[in-house]
Amino acid sequence: MVDQSIVSGPGSNEHITISYAGFNRPWAAWISHQLEQLGHGTTLLRWDPAADSPLADELAGLLAAEGRLLMVLDDWYFRLGPKSPEEWTAALQDVVPPHADRFAAVSVASQKLPATAAMLRPADLRDLDAIEANRRVLQRLGVTPARGTRAAPSPDAPRFPNDPPEVWNIPRRNNRFTGRDDVLEELHGKLAGGTVGSGLPLETRIALYGISGVGKSQIAAEYAHRFGNDYDVVWWISATNRGAAREQLAELATRLGLPVGQELGDRIRAVHEALRVGRPYRRWLLIFDSADDMEQIEDLVPDGRGHVLITTLTRDWSGSGSAQEIEVRPFTRVESVAYARRRAHRLTPMEADLLSDAVQDLPLLLAQTAAWLDANPMSPKEYIELIRRGEPSLVGIRISSDYPMAFQTSWAITLNTLRERSPAAVELLKLFAFFTPDAIPVPMLAKARRGDLPEHLADLAAEPISWNTALRRLTESTAVRLDYQLSQDSDPAVETAQMHRLYHRFLRSDMTEDERDHMSATACRVLVTADPQNPSDTRCWERYAELIPHLEWAGVLDSPDPAVQQLLLNCIEYLRVRGEYRMGLRLCEQFISRWRTRMEPTRRTMLVLTHQHANMLRRLGRYREAEAVGSAVVDQLAAERDASDADLLRAQDGLAGTLMALGAYDEAYTLFDAVWRAYTALLGPEAPRTLSSRHNLGSVFALLGRYEEALVTHRDVLAFRERELRARHHLTLNAGTSYARMLRLLGRYRDATSSQELNARLHLQVMGAHTPQTLRAEHNLALCLRRSGEVARADALMADLVDRSRRVQGPRHPETLMVRADYATFLREHGDLGHARDLAEEVAERYRALAGEHHPYTVGTLGNTGLVRGEFGDLTEALDIAERALSGMTRAMGPDHPWTLGCALNAAAARNRADDEEGALELGRDTLERAKVTLGDTHPLTLSAKSALAEDLRALRRGQEAAKLEQEAVQQLTDTLGAEHPHTLSARRRRRPYWDFEPQPV
Repeated sequence: MVDQSIVSGPGSNEHITISYAGFNRPWAAWISHQLEQLGHGTTLLRWDPAADSPLADELAGLLAAEGRLLMVLDDWYFRLGPKSPEEWTAALQDVVPPHADRFAAVSVASQKLPATAAMLRPADLRDLDAIEANRRVLQRLGVTPARGTRAAPSPDAPRFPNDPPEVWNIPRRNNRFTGRDDVLEELHGKLAGGTVGSGLPLETRIALYGISGVGKSQIAAEYAHRFGNDYDVVWWISATNRGAAREQLAELATRLGLPVGQELGDRIRAVHEALRVGRPYRRWLLIFDSADDMEQIEDLVPDGRGHVLITTLTRDWSGSGSAQEIEVRPFTRVESVAYARRRAHRLTPMEADLLSDAVQDLPLLLAQTAAWLDANPMSPKEYIELIRRGEPSLVGIRISSDYPMAFQTSWAITLNTLRERSPAAVELLKLFAFFTPDAIPVPMLAKARRGDLPEHLADLAAEPISWNTALRRLTESTAVRLDYQLSQDSDPAVETAQMHRLYHRFLRSDMTEDERDHMSATACRVLVTADPQNPSDTRCWERYAELIPHLEWAGVLDSPDPAVQQLLLNCIEYLRVRGEYRMGLRLCEQFISRWRTRMEPTRRTMLVLTHQHANMLRRLGRYREAEAVGSAVVDQLAAERDASDADLLRAQDGLAGTLMALGAYDEAYTLFDAVWRAYTALLGPEAPRTLSSRHNLGSVFALLGRYEEALVTHRDVLAFRERELRARHHLTLNAGTSYARMLRLLGRYRDATSSQELNARLHLQVMGAHTPQTLRAEHNLALCLRRSGEVARADALMADLVDRSRRVQGPRHPETLMVRADYATFLREHGDLGHARDLAEEVAERYRALAGEHHPYTVGTLGNTGLVRGEFGDLTEALDIAERALSGMTRAMGPDHPWTLGCALNAAAARNRADDEEGALELGRDTLERAKVTLGDTHPLTLSAKSALAEDLRALRRGQEAAKLEQEAVQQLTDTLGAEHPHTLSARRRRRPYWDFEPQPV
């Protein structure tokens, strides 16, 4: 509530209209808020005089506004129109004196105001703090607030313009930005709810859609500058490339002061969570620029009450409902003429109109042509005629016909002028066109080996003054913008350069084929030199993330150079290890499609790429496609190569992994065992490939239910990797997770939890929280905690993993389903039964769609739905599901597999509850005997079968037998797990044991 008891001169609490140029809206909004705090009504009135209207009439039109007029004068206020100093002098002298009591002014100009502004007696607000600026505004208006009557500051109040947002990362402001006020106001109205305090925003996600060169990015940047004071965080992300966008989003974690490590996914997750909950900042704006591929970017867009602005060439965002669309069209003719005359002062209104017509009011072309006219003496009439005639050859430039004629000619003239003034700058510009236009790696080029660059560019890079001069020449062309490193140095180095994609594409298309080949080879050499040659080392991941956006632009995918192809293989391996499977698959498919007819399928590069292709398909759950790719390679190599050929063994190893994912465990075992034996004979038992193959063999042992063999295998692999590799190496960590998993599956819960606690902590430190390998490690930890009885910790970790896995890998990814399956069983026992039922049934259906009706994971998760049905009292349905699961698992895995024994345990319980005590007893006896043979007398599943059998005997009034079995089971559980373990307590309390199916990672 505002206290309106103020003391002022005549007109106390009067209404005040604030006139401002759009460029300085933050000042107008802040002044308005200060006055409203004192009880004054205010109106914001944007000043934008029509070019064809007398200035005196426009100025007099302000008098129609309510109350007094406060003019916020800045560099732009006197330039809009544009209007000449002479017009201003005449208009002010004509309008202001008769109405001196209505006019007041403040100045926030960075340059000296025209002398004629003196009659407005503006109060200077530059370089002041908020208290002094407020005092001067009130003094100029003759308002004196009563002491102690100011309202408490509101968290939603406009920020003082001299105090920027706490976190700010936006391209520098375009001081020549013109017009677009309607779009900006519409955008602000949708995001901010119209005006401060008017309620919830209409939208939180807006997509600016339009053709290339129409000014979408410029509008987004101007919105950030003009309305940025409404926010605490304003952050710009170049979204052309997913990898670069992830890096930029992750950087926000540091700026927000979030307590996270350096791993990319971990920082992105922390940023998403901080923005979602609004801590440490509630008011935020994120801008995703050039987000044309929605599939690659959508999962990076945060949720929450903040605002997201997207610029895009497509309608995918609005079509999918992910954002509301505002279409950006070319300038209106009035905007075009105004911009052209401000950019090139010598243009008359008629010439500016003709130029605008020649370039079809497209802002990018208008900027290019007006800039050239401002810098060169050619008459506007002659220049416009050249553009209209569309004859770029007149200035010695060859142009592709794919571009609009106005663009072709104007850019040709610009390039020709640049070539005359700085030939080296033109060559550098051409090389820039072979890197991603959003982040051209200037330091990488400057530090390239001399032999990587053409001689004239190597000489340029060797001389810092010449290098920086060439860069400045490029910025003068308006096609290139430089971003500088954050540094305390007086002369900070250039970090990246950006080029509009329209110019970027044109430069490439304009070169001869020989020029393109030459520049592509140069760019490839620069990238090869920058390759750390170690994609598995987490310390090198930042460099690989920097390299990947440039691969396609540089021509890496088309290069026959073995060194360049090795760069591509290293980048794909980095993506595999890091878990960026979609991007890895895309690179594999692009290379294979281009080289399938040009390279023998048995060449090393093609074999490795095909192997990785199948790898990526399998890791994305596209198992049948992966099998087809892998089988074709194995069949071809088997027909041509010796059985011990390294390429054949790698292909067989990959195919075995796919067969394992498909549930063909016996076939996978046969292949893995043969490959391991061949590697042992060929390379020795401790060679890296032999150990990897043995690790795979251990994994299939586990899936076959051969838990002791799997434990020994993983223990041996872990011991060697701990000796030969560093303890924090990702292969060592992976072996540690596999070993701890086997301890858990064997019922050694205390040992498993202890081992996995350390392993998960190291994963987080080394690989971060969002790599698939870390997710698997933490998932195993959650299961260890659950089986050890640490329910609260297991609950918190499992819920977090469900969310993280969905964000990192998608809701239908096999490993997301694995986590969700286990969370469903946890909720059934410890949480929300309704949620557990819905989640269990969704997971079972998705496994059926993914792997087929007869896959063990489909059968096992179906059995889990039966357990939750039983909890709801639907005993008939629960029995039917349990019997179907037992039958299906027996067919898939055989009667003695631990999974089948678990299904049998559940089926016996379902029979018992359905009053089929004899059937339960018969199945229970068989299950117990098989469990003893398969798992041993003291395995938790064996002891569960013994406890269950005791209950079935009691149901048939065979109390003596039941008591003996029960006593044995309780004592054995006490001896193996402890007297206070949940399994032991449940057996004492005669709670019927159950078995949860847990899908294993493949």
